[in-house]
Amino acid sequence: MIEGFIEKGAKKERAIAVFSPHAGYMYSGGVAGALFSRVEIPQRVIIVSPNHTGLGAPVSIFPDGAWAIPTGEVQIDSKMNSLIRKNCELVEEESSAHLGEHSAEVQLPFLKYFRDDLKISVIVLATHDYPELELLGNALAQTVTEVGKEEVLLLASTDMTHFEPHARAVAKDKLAIEKILSLDPRGLLTTVEKERISMCGVAPATAVLLAARLLGASQSKLVKYETSGDVTGDKSSVVGYAGIMVW
Repeated sequence: MIEGFIEKGAKKERAIAVFSPHAGYMYSGGVAGALFSRVEIPQRVIIVSPNHTGLGAPVSIFPDGAWAIPTGEVQIDSKMNSLIRKNCELVEEESSAHLGEHSAEVQLPFLKYFRDDLKISVIVLATHDYPELELLGNALAQTVTEVGKEEVLLLASTDMTHFEPHARAVAKDKLAIEKILSLDPRGLLTTVEKERISMCGVAPATAVLLAARLLGASQSKLVKYETSGDVTGDKSSVVGYAGIMVW
């Protein structure tokens, strides 16, 4: 299934950060496949995801070990975990926030398809407090700098508008996407709150965007945007998906 979403021969580019959807593959796989087909995947990836369950710490990083996926196992990067925790006192190492949380694991088959020796750090966020997101963003940038900029990719896992008519979802999502493309993390969080955009991963996107800016990001590209209505044909109530690169 993953291979069916990959665009063979797509030109690959190095990115500081990417923003990828996390719905069922039949809905968002085309967007994710288009994105990952164009990104050089380094060995290390920091995945920042929203907390859909309400369980665990406000800023939770998964402990040591490995995640099992249908195509094998993906190792947790204990070195990178330690650096992230050292650089941000908000980060708690625990697993309960990750149990039943799909938004990080659905990224892994795409990443592992291109990078079999993949290592990950996975952070789940339940906070939308901008100063806290700023602290995390600073820590992520510091960690990437310490590990090596060419060796780490930041990934924010997020879907866009949920369960609104197609035209309204597209209009709302455009507002949020414009803030990501203009590298404006505070503007993204403010716009999502003001316009009541049901973007579930706005906190991860904000933190990752903050880090990307500190790491020197100056360019961005929307690789692909679709709604579930584009896939199913039912545009009465849709979810939006965006694949974005920042470098």
